[in-house]
Amino acid sequence: MSAQPPGGDTFRGRSAFSRRHRLLRAAFMLAWALLAAWTPPPLNRWRCALLRLFGAQVGAGARVSGSARIWYPPHLVLEPFCVIGPRVTLYCMAGMRIGHHAVVSQGAHLCGGTHDIRDPAFPLVTRPVTIGPHAWICAEAFVGPGVRVGEGAVLAARGAAFADLSPWTVWRGNPATPGKSRPRF
Repeated sequence: MSAQPPGGDTFRGRSAFSRRHRLLRAAFMLAWALLAAWTPPPLNRWRCALLRLFGAQVGAGARVSGSARIWYPPHLVLEPFCVIGPRVTLYCMAGMRIGHHAVVSQGAHLCGGTHDIRDPAFPLVTRPVTIGPHAWICAEAFVGPGVRVGEGAVLAARGAAFADLSPWTVWRGNPATPGKSRPRF
């Protein structure tokens, strides 16, 4: 399923998002910088409350590092007990769901948008990203637009996923290729 925000023309400087959308993003970025980015790990509840205030759905026990960067909280769903590590980028231009007990490790980048290279106006194209329950996105890995990471799948450190990753499999490389299976629990 491909979704594209209305309007927008990259080369003419027109935004693909409404003024209200951009103002909410700016307010959130300012609030996060002032009220959350510097907070120590024990203040996780405060960070989760701030995300909820700006429209994210955050399950019980979810943990979010203060150094995480979140593009648009209303598009974000964090299921119970998932972990968003330090310096993670959640570029949630479309819906983004992180499953229960999933881990997104330090420096990982989940990207929900790209551009249509076949169109001379280079318009923005957004697609949702889904990380399944018990999955692990390792350090500095990249998950591209529209990718579904299956339950229990592992994307190894610095791996890059541009297509769906099957469940309970360890994936590595760029582009990610399947390796050994992971035991189910």
